[in-house]
Amino acid sequence: MAELATIARPYAEALFKATQADLSAAAVWLDELAEVAQNSQLQQFAGNPNSSNNQVFDLVAGVIKAALPEQGKNFLRTVIDNGRLAALPEIAAQFRALKNAQGGFSDAVVYSAFPIDAAALAEVAASLEKRFGRKLNLSVELDAELIGGIRVVVGDEVLDTSVKARLEQMKVALSA
Repeated sequence: MAELATIARPYAEALFKATQADLSAAAVWLDELAEVAQNSQLQQFAGNPNSSNNQVFDLVAGVIKAALPEQGKNFLRTVIDNGRLAALPEIAAQFRALKNAQGGFSDAVVYSAFPIDAAALAEVAASLEKRFGRKLNLSVELDAELIGGIRVVVGDEVLDTSVKARLEQMKVALSA
């Protein structure tokens, strides 16, 4: 994946500089574009030599929910014209990282076996921000395999307090 990251970096940096006035709005439409670009059927259509860049642009622009500003349309055209539609998810991730670094934030994913209510999530967020030493943008994903507890991923750091992890630790200890 290093190649995709290398391809995406200049696009993310250029978009970051160009949208400095309203990074949050740019992040919204860029995330939507990235989500649409992950579709395998769209990738096949874009890779088909019989489909033009304008057809691909019209399809992508027509599918996203948010209104694409002129700057977003120009960015999308550039990405499509250069054959980099598959890199859009990585571009969005790198753009988000640049935006977070400027604001002193980090993205964090909390995996839980059960849904977490807002009050409990606020408590978890406060303790995680203290633990990791920075502000976190939390998102929650359900993972029934954890059995109980939570698993938190912040960048390349992982905090695993799940029942599954504890059972694995016990298994290793007993088999040693």
